Amino acid sequence: MIPQKSQVYIKRIENPPNPFESLDRVYFEGMSPPARLEVYEDQTRNILSENKSPDLNFRWSLNPYRGCAHACAYCYARPSHEYLGFGAGTDFETKIVIKRRAPELLRKTFLKPSWKGELITFSGDTDCYQPLEAHYQLTKGCLEVCLEFGNPITIITKSFLIIRDLELLKKLYERTHLSIVMSIPFLNDSTARLIEPHAASVSRRFDAVRILSEHGINVGVNIAPLIPGLNDSDIPQILKRTKECGGKSAGLTLLRLPGNVKAVFASRIRSHFPLAYQKIMGRIRQTRGGKLYTSEFGKRFEGTGEYWNNIEHVFDLYCEKLGLNQHRTHENRMPFKRPETKQLIMQL
Repeated sequence: MIPQKSQVYIKRIENPPNPFESLDRVYFEGMSPPARLEVYEDQTRNILSENKSPDLNFRWSLNPYRGCAHACAYCYARPSHEYLGFGAGTDFETKIVIKRRAPELLRKTFLKPSWKGELITFSGDTDCYQPLEAHYQLTKGCLEVCLEFGNPITIITKSFLIIRDLELLKKLYERTHLSIVMSIPFLNDSTARLIEPHAASVSRRFDAVRILSEHGINVGVNIAPLIPGLNDSDIPQILKRTKECGGKSAGLTLLRLPGNVKAVFASRIRSHFPLAYQKIMGRIRQTRGGKLYTSEFGKRFEGTGEYWNNIEHVFDLYCEKLGLNQHRTHENRMPFKRPETKQLIMQL
């Protein structure tokens, strides 16, 4: 990986100990240096990641960026940054790895006879429309390749930047299967800003849902993550606003705290919600059989106990009342198709 660019990023460095590193640095209070945004280039030769977990409903995901400047305290992708020798805390938010050749690699994948036009999920890990996308446009480039071949996709994001590609998304929706999921776990901007400091405001995310819906694109909202004791009371109003903005579907995903995400999340909650800290952590344990996280396949996304059952009941009740999750996505307008033989030879 090669450093490409850096600029001042006003935030103190705070990383939990990296289990893959033999040396960790601990700074005294007030003496830690400011973190700077650093961009690295990933020399990967494969752009698609294959998911073999039975918990997820997709096989292939595409992530043009590793790390995420949205800085969400709960992001389950944080530990993956430790494999690169970085930290799961501030490093994850300020040391961003880009896959500059993403569109090129995706086209090469589609040209292989072994590729059968399967569904690809954008942002299976980190947000494909995070701030750096405004400059690098890697997600846009990959979407243009999907349009060229008619490959079906799902996009998960919490960024208003997706509206930049509205015309492209409209063409994709007409050409193939396209579904968009906007992640909106909180009802008000003030709470969201404390947990998701650099993501788009809640109001802007609902604006994105409205705009996409008005242009006939299938869009839904995912309350992800549901943080017991913090945002479960937001469920009814989030679902109501989803319906008002033209959203057709809604999802609910329980908070996941793998690896050092626990430390990052706990630190953020303790800092911003000191009086509610014990209640929130206790509620999380209530939904996880006394633990903060369950890592086994089949249980990672599922809560247990009466408290979680009540949350699911409220969610299902309001979805039914509002008519959400009844919309059937359209079939592909045209199937996945490679260029003709002569064109294929030229591209190879």
